[in-house]
Amino acid sequence: MVRERGGGMRVLVACEFSGIVREAFRSMGHDAWSCDLLPSEIPGQHIQDDVLNVLENEDYMRGCFGDYKPFDLMIAHPPCTYLAVSGARWFATRLEKQKKALQFVKDLMNANIDRICIENPISIISSAIRKPDQIIQPWQFGHGETKATCLWLKNLPKLRSTNIVDGRENRIHRMSPGKNRWRERSRTYAGIAQAMAEQWSGDTITPPNLCNF
Repeated sequence: MVRERGGGMRVLVACEFSGIVREAFRSMGHDAWSCDLLPSEIPGQHIQDDVLNVLENEDYMRGCFGDYKPFDLMIAHPPCTYLAVSGARWFATRLEKQKKALQFVKDLMNANIDRICIENPISIISSAIRKPDQIIQPWQFGHGETKATCLWLKNLPKLRSTNIVDGRENRIHRMSPGKNRWRERSRTYAGIAQAMAEQWSGDTITPPNLCNF
């Protein structure tokens, strides 16, 4: 059951510093919060800390929100540095870090939240944990680019394309190396964020279409 607060759900966007997904849900009237070790680029409801502290500590949540009400939905973007297959040539030297990264994904998947989406590029999550429920592309949501993005879904339907456009530029892949390249790679496209907010709001979800871990 969706727990109502101010007419909407309480949503946690884990491992998000951009604020893009958070603000998409807030625009739909939901009590949405982002959480990341970094500060939010867009001012708003943001918790700067390890998201596991938020998920595992009721007293911590009361300190953040003034009350304790479980989240209705979590969308999580675990760091892909040690998971993405694009870095496969370094896997042999990063086994311990990779193990910790996979455990973090499992902890997010096992969070006590009714509806969960785990988002990552093509990664070893597929072989080490399970295959994704869906792979989406930015050009399905109004952005003329390619960037295969996997979604692992719990009690959520697959995202429906909202605006299929021309253009298949691999902009992110072709970016020049630099200290801020990872920031650009990790940001969610606004069209995808809006589709999540519109299609995963409580009254738009139909049980026959739900995926589950």
